[in-house]
Amino acid sequence: MSVQLRQVFMGSALLALTGTACLAAGGGAKTPAAIDIRDPYLLQWSDLTYDKAPPAPVPGVDYGMRPDGSFQAPKATPLGSSPNFPGQIEGWDDKSYSLNVEPIAFYPNVSSPFHAWVEVADFDGRRFMYVHDRDYIRVLDVTDPARATVVYSEGGVWGPDGSSEKWDAKTVQNYWGGLTFAWSQSLGKMVAVASYEIGRYGLLENKRTQPEQVAALRNYNSLKGFKVYEMNGPLPSDWKLIATRTTDRVNPQAPIGEQQGSGALDAVAWNGGKYMFLSAAPDDAHALTEYPDYLHSPGYQVWDMSDPADPEFVTQITVPGQVVGDAASEAAFLMNPRAGNRTSWMGSRMAPFLPKPVEAGGTIAFGAMGGLGLYSFDISNPDKPAILGHVNTPPSFAGTEFDNADVSQFARTGYVFANGYPMNSNCYEPYKDILVIDARAPSELKVAAKFPRPTPPAEAGFKDYCQRKGSFGPKRSGTNQPGHGRDGLVAYAFYNAGLQLFDVSNPLEPKIAGYYVPRFPTEAEMPEYTFENGSFAAFVEYDRNIIWLFSVNGVHALSSSLLGGPKSGLPGELWPPRTTH
Repeated sequence: MSVQLRQVFMGSALLALTGTACLAAGGGAKTPAAIDIRDPYLLQWSDLTYDKAPPAPVPGVDYGMRPDGSFQAPKATPLGSSPNFPGQIEGWDDKSYSLNVEPIAFYPNVSSPFHAWVEVADFDGRRFMYVHDRDYIRVLDVTDPARATVVYSEGGVWGPDGSSEKWDAKTVQNYWGGLTFAWSQSLGKMVAVASYEIGRYGLLENKRTQPEQVAALRNYNSLKGFKVYEMNGPLPSDWKLIATRTTDRVNPQAPIGEQQGSGALDAVAWNGGKYMFLSAAPDDAHALTEYPDYLHSPGYQVWDMSDPADPEFVTQITVPGQVVGDAASEAAFLMNPRAGNRTSWMGSRMAPFLPKPVEAGGTIAFGAMGGLGLYSFDISNPDKPAILGHVNTPPSFAGTEFDNADVSQFARTGYVFANGYPMNSNCYEPYKDILVIDARAPSELKVAAKFPRPTPPAEAGFKDYCQRKGSFGPKRSGTNQPGHGRDGLVAYAFYNAGLQLFDVSNPLEPKIAGYYVPRFPTEAEMPEYTFENGSFAAFVEYDRNIIWLFSVNGVHALSSSLLGGPKSGLPGELWPPRTTH
């Protein structure tokens, strides 16, 4: 599965490809900008296709409300500014809506209004929740979910005037990336793995017009890889750094500033055993992606974590259509209808999804690869993973495609749920369905059904969530959650539609079983420019029947009769489990 890595030399790398085109962050805009590509990998990518960036559709003409009150989505859009359309409500909805979900408590200003990674860990009879992104980390004691307290805080705290601390994406050198906690039997203690990647925001808008920013990312001033910590207590100040690794496979000894590839995206997949899986582009030749402000098409890596203090690289997983300079890969890329659209994310964003850990006998992994589709892999021999099957759908852009896969029902049913999510607000892109994938034969993946599209309750006063303003669509259902999952039920953050709970007891006929849609904040709570992100993350403690919903102005602790009564204290078995099985 490993692709032979190599440096690519092009004499034209010293020359700028210049011209004029209608470009913006996602292409298809009306403001002219000069094409100026100097990076050799981007030159190869650009030379493969002609410009097929989507035009900007006209609100109320090319998309908008139909006479029957339903919403007609645009067929394709660029990534970028999202205009309002006729029929949206005035102002921001100040009402909340719920079905089979009850609030327990609300904790304002815990996360940022843009993103949150979430993990939990049990220490000394207490449960702690870790909420973090690149510019902040908050640790909460959630032993009693109705009376959670912040016990550690680093980084800016958001309020009506924005963040309390300035944070410059261009100068940051150390941050908490996606965290994964596991019990290491070899060390006899908890271990944290933190991912470090090239920043995705505030650094680059269009890789075809900003050669200086591209060069800065190639020589990024922070680690491209991951760090490993002994967790000698619940607080990050208790932790001891025991290993640092780059995901650069051209020069694994390269110092910061000279490392190739993307670094490790999001959180790794590791349960404390021998094998760890993560999302990463191993070099700069993994460049076949249309996304305007990202340089890489990440695949997957496997690492040996037998000794967490000395991680060893095992292999790289690359799928067809990712590598410039490789004839077969370029041919596969050109066969993809997204090639040239200057908009689609190509490659992984999250680690592979494992229904069962390798150490527990797991042999299958699923990889959500953006516009490249969903893959199934045989990992019965993790040293040599093999592609089993693949499925893709017609393009749906802007927004991401095949970002998330939920494997919580796979053992019971043989079905996997996969989705992308919106990157534009105001429904300025095709709707992102949650797809039901028939994986009973992993070598023959098929789209078998779709989840229902959430609609507002009658008391809302509007007929479609697109009218509520902000982003609308599924985000992620969460991974590495205590208790792992619940047969027949999955939970998704849905941006302006809050939390949506789906009955998947019959995976071919998913039904909306409950929801909690919080009101938008006021300008006395948060800046208005944050509102459109709505509710962007959900994390479920299945062992305590607690749902945590992360919204722009704070985190909601929720309960649902669909899960059972909420529990306080520790449920019995410690999390993460003190075993790799």
